[in-house]
Amino acid sequence: MTRVLLLRHAESAWNADGRWQGHADPPLSPLGERQASAAVLPPGVRAVWTSDLVRARATALVLAAPAGLDVRSDPRLRERDAGEWTGLTRPEIEDAWPGYLAARRRPPGFEPDESVEARAREVLAALGALPPAEVVGVTHAGVIRTLERALGAAVPRLANLEGRWFEVSGDTVTLGDRVLLVDPDRVEVTIPGQI
Repeated sequence: MTRVLLLRHAESAWNADGRWQGHADPPLSPLGERQASAAVLPPGVRAVWTSDLVRARATALVLAAPAGLDVRSDPRLRERDAGEWTGLTRPEIEDAWPGYLAARRRPPGFEPDESVEARAREVLAALGALPPAEVVGVTHAGVIRTLERALGAAVPRLANLEGRWFEVSGDTVTLGDRVLLVDPDRVEVTIPGQI
């Protein structure tokens, strides 16, 4: 069995501005850089994978460095495409698409849960095929929450550098605990809005 911690990246510049990111590629904010530097990998982690987006990759590189681990980038760990909402704030979305957020309706180009779940499961299967170990995958809230929902878990918002353990054995994926890799007494913890 392989245990995979899917972890939300540190705060990005657009998280700080309240903008929906999707496939957009803003860098970490100054606070995000401090969060990544303050985070500590769980003991026993033998590999670090990451989304190919800058905010996740920068987080992964900082996390992996003290342990001397290489970082493997995988586009299947990308955030969902937010379509026409990319770069907009919640008030801007509400102005242009009144009632959509409350009704959980989405605009053209918004990637559906089924697509996000399928590619996330592909990554978990690839990690599960590795020799048994503990692996961190630095990804995005939309990916983690979609998998949690698919596996029947409650899905409260995720803080930056918070994640969920998934246990992978063959085609079977089970939920583990949620964990936060930063000490809130050392650095501010942020819980951005969706995407």
